[in-house]
Amino acid sequence: MNRSSLIQSEQWLISILAIIGLFFDTTCISAAQAKLLPRLSAKRPPFLGEPAKFSEPVSEDFQTFYFNQTLDHFNYRPESYTTFEQRYVMNFKYWGGANARAPIFVYLGAEADLDYDLPVGFLTDNASQFKALLVYIEHRYYGKSIPFGSRKEAFKDASSLGYFNSAQAIADYAEVILYLKRKLLAENSPVIVFGASYGGMLASWFRLKYPHVALGALASSAPILYFDDITPQNGYDSIVTKNFREVSESCYRTISKSWSEIDRVASEPNGLSILGNKFSICDQLNNSGELKEFLERTYCIAAQYDDPPSYPVSMVCGGIDGAPEGNDTLSRVFAGVVALRGNFSCYNTNTIDYPIETIEGWDWQTCSEMVIPTGRGDNDTMFPPAPFNLTTFSRDCTSFYGVPPRPHWVTTYYGGHDIELILRRFASNIIFSNGLRDPYSSGGVLKNISQTVLAITTVNGSHCLDILLATSTDPDWLVMQRKAEVENIESWIAQYYVDLHAMKK
Repeated sequence: MNRSSLIQSEQWLISILAIIGLFFDTTCISAAQAKLLPRLSAKRPPFLGEPAKFSEPVSEDFQTFYFNQTLDHFNYRPESYTTFEQRYVMNFKYWGGANARAPIFVYLGAEADLDYDLPVGFLTDNASQFKALLVYIEHRYYGKSIPFGSRKEAFKDASSLGYFNSAQAIADYAEVILYLKRKLLAENSPVIVFGASYGGMLASWFRLKYPHVALGALASSAPILYFDDITPQNGYDSIVTKNFREVSESCYRTISKSWSEIDRVASEPNGLSILGNKFSICDQLNNSGELKEFLERTYCIAAQYDDPPSYPVSMVCGGIDGAPEGNDTLSRVFAGVVALRGNFSCYNTNTIDYPIETIEGWDWQTCSEMVIPTGRGDNDTMFPPAPFNLTTFSRDCTSFYGVPPRPHWVTTYYGGHDIELILRRFASNIIFSNGLRDPYSSGGVLKNISQTVLAITTVNGSHCLDILLATSTDPDWLVMQRKAEVENIESWIAQYYVDLHAMKK
């Protein structure tokens, strides 16, 4: 896509967001305002992190294939049998082979082009030890796995988008995995599925729905309990607030009082111009909400990806607290922005920190089944109040897409309520890994449910940090988290071989 096309696409996207409306006012994570959404992903925005850690090169060992996938797995109407090409990528470098019953590690693609997430450090770091075949499957409606022949046709209306949901996606994964096992004569090779964030949800749900296909699942930073009011609506923003307050009380107080100061300045004659100049905004502000959304997005991304060794929350607070003596509140806040995002001549409040197709696709998913009710009240976080209103949310989704969301479907189809009681009865071989500084951990499984449905948490961990490429600078607690994950996967596979041997006698 050339630069002019990208600009046009961004403008189009912004107009979509304006049409949909402010479902949550200015909450950090809003299905309606996807440009505010810190993406459910292991991949960091470009302005964060170390390139070696977050942009691992993809080697020539990765080979691309396509599977002729069924459009609709759950109906028998003629149109259900329509097919599309689904992309998957394989790496045979480390595989011990079908004769050795060597395992197959499958990464379940999420809300992005598969290229965006490849190659996933945890898999490549451990493939040699397990002699594992690596498989990565792209999520339908993303990347090159587009039904109906083109993105334009696939996203035309609710009729074509109606096949775009998590149940169809994990059925896709089952089809591809079983096809590969047959093709490779690897029916006795155990499969472990992996996923990060939304992909982590898919991995855990896949193990529950397809236990005959996957022996186990590692679900990294999967907020499977952030549905149907199981988790407090302010859970995400409360952890963002906690992270900032733990780093610096003065930084937290400065941010907390900045919102009313922004509104005060905005109400003055030429107030929006004053704010634009103070924050070096590239374009004229239309209202104070644009600036507040930009700041909220900055703080939320810093908290979600508060990784060692740079620790973005500390970077922001270092800028705020380190501003010259005598600087006013808003000047200090701007210093925090510069400390994190870098020193530029101006800042675009409409900056899109993730691929446009991710935002477009995730808009549909959150307006259909992935209804994550995030909101906040008065004085319960460092942000201004922004309560979640399901009636407004449903009305606006219906207005835009022509169909209402189904906010209770995720818990109906996959479960969630009383999860400790329910999963103890029948589930096994699932690791829910979380870093407790990740705001999405508020919706995660944080306690062991059984001896094989485990919660592996780290106090200082961030979003999906465990599934990234290991580096020599990783702190001991992160090394130990990954070690625990590997040891549990080893035990699942070892027990599988014992059981398989016993059955073959």
